[in-house]
Amino acid sequence: MEKLKLDKAIMVLIVLFAMISCLFIYSSNSVFNQYSGSFIWKQLIFYMLGFTLMLGISRLDLEQLLKIAWPTYWILMFLLIALIFAPESIAKPINSAKSWYQVPFIGTFQPSEFMKFAFILVVGKITIEHHKIWRNQTVGSDLWLLSKMAIITLPPILIVYKQPDTGMIMLYGALLFAMVLFSGIHRRIVYSLLAIPTVIVTTLLIIYINYQHFFNEQILGKLSPHQISRINGWLKPFEYGDSAFQTRKGILAIGSGLTTGKGYLGNNVYIPEKHTDFIFAAIAEETGFIGGAVVVILFFLLIYRIVMITIHAEQHLATIMGVGIIGLLAFQVFQNIGMTMGLLPVTGVTLPFLSYGGSSLLSNFLLLGIIIVVKNSYEGYMFKKDNGEGSYAFKY
Repeated sequence: MEKLKLDKAIMVLIVLFAMISCLFIYSSNSVFNQYSGSFIWKQLIFYMLGFTLMLGISRLDLEQLLKIAWPTYWILMFLLIALIFAPESIAKPINSAKSWYQVPFIGTFQPSEFMKFAFILVVGKITIEHHKIWRNQTVGSDLWLLSKMAIITLPPILIVYKQPDTGMIMLYGALLFAMVLFSGIHRRIVYSLLAIPTVIVTTLLIIYINYQHFFNEQILGKLSPHQISRINGWLKPFEYGDSAFQTRKGILAIGSGLTTGKGYLGNNVYIPEKHTDFIFAAIAEETGFIGGAVVVILFFLLIYRIVMITIHAEQHLATIMGVGIIGLLAFQVFQNIGMTMGLLPVTGVTLPFLSYGGSSLLSNFLLLGIIIVVKNSYEGYMFKKDNGEGSYAFKY
């Protein structure tokens, strides 16, 4: 059997993330005793399961990944639909969201987390097969490709939106947007796709600043009470006490850490679910600006390594899958850290590899498995042909 090649840089970073995660999950719960028992052992088990899943995916090649794309998608689609009708005995709502199955001895299972993995595979497969058929690319063929992507991705997105889980929708959007931009479509379509969110955000900012009454009545009024509460808590954290409680506490925890922090186990700012979505606040409170900066640098190194692996990919499929994972992880880190600092609304997005949570951790390990497949798809050759012209370039 061929020896499996793992990426040393990614493995080192994962070990560091595991250590930081366990240290601050323990710290977050030990001071205020929010829960009986410790989450460390569960997190370690999830890390071992995740590493095993990553190894399993890593042993596949790109063609085998395409073969499991549709079965993975349909299984998760079935689980999402079944979640709607599942009784509370097996799918109990948490924080008014019905997004998890209750699994004995394990905890909870969130199908929407694993749909990220399915989207990477299915959108990649659709794109590659489309370009094989439409070799003479036109604007019309590109629009047809976008339509096929929408047909596949919109149903699960709508289901997740109804759960409701706005944070997960944002992650899907980051993932799909990155893949679409690198799917090979015409530049004019790319420019249009870039312009749409820019215009929307700019328009909303103008309306919010100049026409607050209209903004509150006609825009916020169209959202659910839960979403309105989150947005108000973000825009006016010191006016909306209940909805902005986590935001204000996160700002206080991070700010009180100053440069070097209060020391390990020295946190004294209570934040509900501090070991999950707000674990960065715990890290910054105890280690200060220095510790928070170290975490950000580690994420930068992880994303940079994935970028370098993707850049050297020789197949279009590998490139668009790698880009999707880069977009997802970069946005997730930005959103989570931003919301703990009050810069972005609280959306329930976890911090990859650090927040406590089995589904999130396992799904991210699956994505790393894809990255290793991408790397192994071109490794093993010291030299490669350059543009079919007979010259050779050194591969590193």
